[in-house]
Amino acid sequence: MRFDILTLFPNMFSSPFKESILSKAIEKGLIQIRTVNIRDFAEDKHHIVDDAPYGGGQGMVMKVEPIARAIEWIKSEDPTAWTVYLTPQGKRFDQERARGLSSRAHLILLCGRYEGIDERARDLFVDEEISIGDYVLTGGELAAMVLIDAVSRLLPGVLGSDRSAEEDSFVNSLLEYPQYTRPSDFRGKSVPQILLSGNHSAISLWRRREALKRTWSRRPDLLQKARLSEEDGRLLEEILNSNDDCGMRIEAPNNK
Repeated sequence: MRFDILTLFPNMFSSPFKESILSKAIEKGLIQIRTVNIRDFAEDKHHIVDDAPYGGGQGMVMKVEPIARAIEWIKSEDPTAWTVYLTPQGKRFDQERARGLSSRAHLILLCGRYEGIDERARDLFVDEEISIGDYVLTGGELAAMVLIDAVSRLLPGVLGSDRSAEEDSFVNSLLEYPQYTRPSDFRGKSVPQILLSGNHSAISLWRRREALKRTWSRRPDLLQKARLSEEDGRLLEEILNSNDDCGMRIEAPNNK
Protein backbone atom coordinates (compact mmCIF):
# COMPACT_ATOMS: atom_id res chain seq x y z
CA MET A 1 0.00 0.00 0.00
CA ARG A 2 1.24 3.49 -0.78
CA PHE A 3 0.88 6.68 1.28
CA ASP A 4 1.73 10.14 -0.05
CA ILE A 5 1.74 12.79 2.69
CA LEU A 6 1.23 16.41 1.61
CA THR A 7 2.70 18.61 4.31
CA LEU A 8 4.52 21.87 4.99
CA PHE A 9 6.73 20.08 7.53
CA PRO A 10 8.08 16.85 6.01
CA ASN A 11 10.82 16.52 8.64
CA MET A 12 8.15 15.67 11.20
CA PHE A 13 7.91 12.25 9.56
CA SER A 14 11.63 11.45 9.47
CA SER A 15 11.65 9.50 12.75
CA PRO A 16 8.25 7.82 13.39
CA PHE A 17 8.42 5.51 10.40
CA LYS A 18 11.96 4.36 11.14
CA GLU A 19 10.93 2.42 14.22
CA SER A 20 9.09 -0.75 15.14
CA ILE A 21 6.44 -2.45 13.00
CA LEU A 22 6.06 0.26 10.35
CA SER A 23 9.81 0.30 9.71
CA LYS A 24 9.78 -3.45 9.12
CA ALA A 25 6.72 -3.15 6.86
CA ILE A 26 8.56 -0.57 4.76
CA GLU A 27 11.65 -2.79 4.56
CA LYS A 28 9.50 -5.68 3.36
CA GLY A 29 7.84 -3.50 0.73
CA LEU A 30 4.40 -3.96 2.28
CA ILE A 31 3.88 -0.21 2.53
CA GLN A 32 5.46 2.81 0.85
CA ILE A 33 5.48 6.21 2.54
CA ARG A 34 6.52 9.38 0.74
CA THR A 35 6.40 12.95 2.07
CA VAL A 36 5.65 15.71 -0.42
CA ASN A 37 6.48 19.29 0.57
CA ILE A 38 3.63 21.53 -0.51
CA ARG A 39 6.05 24.49 -0.66
CA ASP A 40 7.77 22.85 -3.63
CA PHE A 41 4.62 23.50 -5.64
CA ALA A 42 4.42 27.22 -4.92
CA GLU A 43 5.66 28.98 -8.05
CA ASP A 44 6.59 32.41 -6.64
CA LYS A 45 10.20 32.99 -5.64
CA HIS A 46 9.38 33.02 -1.91
CA HIS A 47 7.36 29.75 -2.07
CA ILE A 48 4.37 31.33 -0.33
CA VAL A 49 1.71 28.76 0.57
CA ASP A 50 -0.70 30.82 2.68
CA ASP A 51 -2.52 34.15 2.61
CA ALA A 52 -4.99 36.22 4.62
CA PRO A 53 -8.62 35.10 4.37
CA TYR A 54 -11.09 37.00 2.23
CA GLY A 55 -13.58 38.81 4.44
CA GLY A 56 -11.05 39.26 7.23
CA GLY A 57 -10.51 37.20 10.32
CA GLN A 58 -7.73 35.67 12.37
CA GLY A 59 -4.88 33.58 10.99
CA MET A 60 -3.89 32.53 7.52
CA VAL A 61 -5.39 30.11 4.99
CA MET A 62 -3.44 27.61 2.89
CA LYS A 63 -3.57 28.63 -0.78
CA VAL A 64 -5.34 26.43 -3.30
CA GLU A 65 -2.76 26.56 -6.12
CA PRO A 66 0.16 24.71 -4.42
CA ILE A 67 -2.22 22.08 -3.05
CA ALA A 68 -3.79 21.58 -6.47
CA ARG A 69 -0.42 21.21 -8.19
CA ALA A 70 0.83 18.73 -5.59
CA ILE A 71 -2.24 16.51 -5.80
CA GLU A 72 -2.30 16.64 -9.61
CA TRP A 73 1.39 15.70 -9.69
CA ILE A 74 0.73 12.61 -7.59
CA LYS A 75 -2.39 11.72 -9.55
CA SER A 76 -0.44 11.96 -12.80
CA GLU A 77 1.40 8.88 -11.46
CA ASP A 78 -1.74 7.17 -10.17
CA PRO A 79 -5.17 8.60 -11.07
CA THR A 80 -6.86 6.17 -8.66
CA ALA A 81 -5.22 7.64 -5.53
CA TRP A 82 -7.77 8.53 -2.83
CA THR A 83 -7.28 11.96 -1.22
CA VAL A 84 -7.94 12.33 2.51
CA TYR A 85 -7.86 15.73 4.23
CA LEU A 86 -7.02 15.57 7.96
CA THR A 87 -9.23 18.15 9.66
CA PRO A 88 -11.24 18.56 12.91
CA GLN A 89 -14.28 19.02 10.66
CA GLY A 90 -13.98 15.53 9.18
CA LYS A 91 -15.81 12.35 10.07
CA ARG A 92 -14.56 10.65 13.22
CA PHE A 93 -11.79 8.13 12.57
CA ASP A 94 -12.44 4.68 14.02
CA GLN A 95 -11.54 1.04 13.40
CA GLU A 96 -14.26 0.58 10.80
CA ARG A 97 -13.01 3.57 8.82
CA ALA A 98 -9.43 2.33 9.12
CA ARG A 99 -10.50 -1.03 7.71
CA GLY A 100 -12.24 0.68 4.80
CA LEU A 101 -9.15 2.72 3.96
CA SER A 102 -6.95 -0.39 4.16
CA SER A 103 -8.74 -1.76 1.10
CA ARG A 104 -7.38 1.09 -1.02
CA ALA A 105 -4.02 0.78 -2.75
CA HIS A 106 -2.96 4.42 -2.58
CA LEU A 107 -3.84 7.22 -0.16
CA ILE A 108 -2.95 10.91 -0.44
CA LEU A 109 -3.00 12.47 3.04
CA LEU A 110 -3.38 16.25 3.03
CA CYS A 111 -2.19 17.85 6.27
CA GLY A 112 -3.85 21.16 6.99
CA ARG A 113 -2.22 24.05 8.88
CA TYR A 114 -3.13 27.51 10.14
CA GLU A 115 -6.87 28.16 9.69
CA GLY A 116 -7.18 25.32 7.19
CA ILE A 117 -7.17 25.13 3.41
CA ASP A 118 -8.95 27.18 0.77
CA GLU A 119 -12.45 25.72 0.37
CA ARG A 120 -11.89 25.21 -3.35
CA ALA A 121 -9.16 22.70 -2.61
CA ARG A 122 -11.71 20.70 -0.63
CA ASP A 123 -14.34 20.96 -3.33
CA LEU A 124 -12.09 20.04 -6.24
CA PHE A 125 -9.52 17.62 -4.87
CA VAL A 126 -10.53 16.04 -1.54
CA ASP A 127 -12.35 12.69 -1.58
CA GLU A 128 -12.80 12.28 2.17
CA GLU A 129 -12.29 14.34 5.33
CA ILE A 130 -11.23 12.65 8.55
CA SER A 131 -10.81 13.79 12.17
CA ILE A 132 -9.00 11.69 14.77
CA GLY A 133 -10.97 13.25 17.63
CA ASP A 134 -12.88 16.22 18.95
CA TYR A 135 -9.89 18.41 19.71
CA VAL A 136 -7.63 20.72 17.70
CA LEU A 137 -3.98 20.07 16.83
CA THR A 138 -1.47 22.50 15.37
CA GLY A 139 -1.67 20.64 12.08
CA GLY A 140 -2.69 17.44 10.34
CA GLU A 141 0.72 15.77 10.55
CA LEU A 142 0.13 13.93 13.83
CA ALA A 143 -3.30 12.84 12.58
CA ALA A 144 -1.68 11.48 9.41
CA MET A 145 0.74 9.42 11.51
CA VAL A 146 -2.14 7.97 13.51
CA LEU A 147 -4.07 7.10 10.36
CA ILE A 148 -1.07 5.45 8.68
CA ASP A 149 -0.34 3.34 11.76
CA ALA A 150 -3.96 2.23 12.20
CA VAL A 151 -4.44 1.40 8.51
CA SER A 152 -1.07 -0.27 7.96
CA ARG A 153 -1.45 -2.78 10.76
CA LEU A 154 -4.56 -4.15 9.04
CA LEU A 155 -2.60 -5.07 5.91
CA PRO A 156 -1.60 -8.74 5.48
CA GLY A 157 1.91 -9.43 6.72
CA VAL A 158 2.46 -6.16 8.60
CA LEU A 159 1.88 -7.67 12.04
CA GLY A 160 3.69 -10.80 13.19
CA SER A 161 0.34 -12.59 13.18
CA ASP A 162 -2.67 -11.47 11.19
CA ARG A 163 -4.85 -12.72 14.07
CA SER A 164 -3.43 -9.94 16.23
CA ALA A 165 -5.43 -7.36 14.28
CA GLU A 166 -8.54 -9.54 14.45
CA GLU A 167 -8.39 -9.65 18.27
CA ASP A 168 -7.60 -5.98 18.89
CA SER A 169 -9.86 -3.59 20.75
CA PHE A 170 -12.72 -2.11 18.69
CA VAL A 171 -12.91 -5.14 16.39
CA ASN A 172 -16.64 -5.98 16.43
CA SER A 173 -17.02 -2.90 18.66
CA LEU A 174 -15.60 -4.59 21.77
CA LEU A 175 -12.59 -3.68 23.88
CA GLU A 176 -9.92 -6.35 24.20
CA TYR A 177 -9.90 -8.77 27.14
CA PRO A 178 -7.15 -8.50 29.84
CA GLN A 179 -3.73 -9.92 28.94
CA TYR A 180 -1.12 -11.54 31.21
CA THR A 181 2.37 -13.00 30.89
CA ARG A 182 5.11 -14.27 33.24
CA PRO A 183 5.48 -14.18 36.20
CA SER A 184 2.25 -15.85 37.29
CA ASP A 185 2.32 -13.90 40.57
CA PHE A 186 3.49 -10.31 41.01
CA ARG A 187 3.26 -8.57 44.39
CA GLY A 188 0.28 -10.66 45.37
CA LYS A 189 -1.56 -10.19 42.10
CA SER A 190 -1.97 -13.57 40.41
CA VAL A 191 -2.86 -14.51 36.87
CA PRO A 192 -6.44 -15.87 36.69
CA GLN A 193 -6.23 -19.63 37.17
CA ILE A 194 -8.32 -20.34 34.10
CA LEU A 195 -5.52 -18.99 31.88
CA LEU A 196 -3.16 -21.60 33.39
CA SER A 197 -5.62 -24.46 32.98
CA GLY A 198 -4.83 -25.41 29.40
CA ASN A 199 -8.58 -25.66 28.73
CA HIS A 200 -8.78 -23.64 25.51
CA SER A 201 -12.55 -23.72 25.32
CA ALA A 202 -12.90 -22.35 28.84
CA ILE A 203 -10.20 -19.76 28.18
CA SER A 204 -11.99 -18.59 25.05
CA LEU A 205 -15.25 -18.21 26.97
CA TRP A 206 -13.48 -16.32 29.80
CA ARG A 207 -11.85 -13.94 27.33
CA ARG A 208 -15.16 -13.24 25.62
CA ARG A 209 -16.85 -12.56 28.93
CA GLU A 210 -14.03 -10.25 30.03
CA ALA A 211 -14.17 -8.36 26.73
CA LEU A 212 -17.89 -7.81 27.20
CA LYS A 213 -17.41 -6.82 30.85
CA ARG A 214 -14.63 -4.35 30.06
CA THR A 215 -16.62 -2.81 27.20
CA TRP A 216 -19.71 -2.42 29.38
CA SER A 217 -17.78 -0.80 32.24
CA ARG A 218 -15.57 1.50 30.14
CA ARG A 219 -17.34 2.09 26.81
CA PRO A 220 -20.98 0.99 27.09
CA ASP A 221 -21.78 3.05 23.98
CA LEU A 222 -19.89 0.50 21.87
CA LEU A 223 -22.29 -2.27 22.83
CA GLN A 224 -25.11 -0.52 20.98
CA LYS A 225 -23.43 -1.26 17.63
CA ALA A 226 -21.75 -4.55 18.48
CA ARG A 227 -22.89 -7.71 16.72
CA LEU A 228 -23.47 -10.11 19.58
CA SER A 229 -24.46 -13.76 19.55
CA GLU A 230 -27.06 -15.35 21.82
CA GLU A 231 -24.18 -16.59 23.99
CA ASP A 232 -22.86 -13.03 24.19
CA GLY A 233 -26.29 -11.86 25.29
CA ARG A 234 -26.34 -14.47 28.05
CA LEU A 235 -22.86 -13.49 29.23
CA LEU A 236 -23.75 -9.82 29.18
CA GLU A 237 -26.88 -10.48 31.20
CA GLU A 238 -24.74 -12.28 33.80
CA ILE A 239 -22.38 -9.31 33.92
CA LEU A 240 -25.19 -6.81 34.38
CA ASN A 241 -26.91 -8.87 37.07
CA SER A 242 -23.68 -9.47 39.02
CA ASN A 243 -22.78 -5.78 39.22
CA ASP A 244 -23.76 -5.02 42.80
CA ASP A 245 -21.86 -1.73 42.99
CA CYS A 246 -24.04 0.11 40.56
CA GLY A 247 -27.77 0.22 40.21
CA MET A 248 -27.43 1.08 36.55
CA ARG A 249 -29.00 -1.41 34.17
CA ILE A 250 -28.96 -1.47 30.38
CA GLU A 251 -30.63 -3.87 28.07
CA ALA A 252 -28.47 -6.22 26.06
CA PRO A 253 -28.39 -5.09 22.41
CA ASN A 254 -30.87 -6.81 20.13
CA ASN A 255 -28.96 -8.13 17.14
CA LYS A 256 -31.75 -10.02 15.47
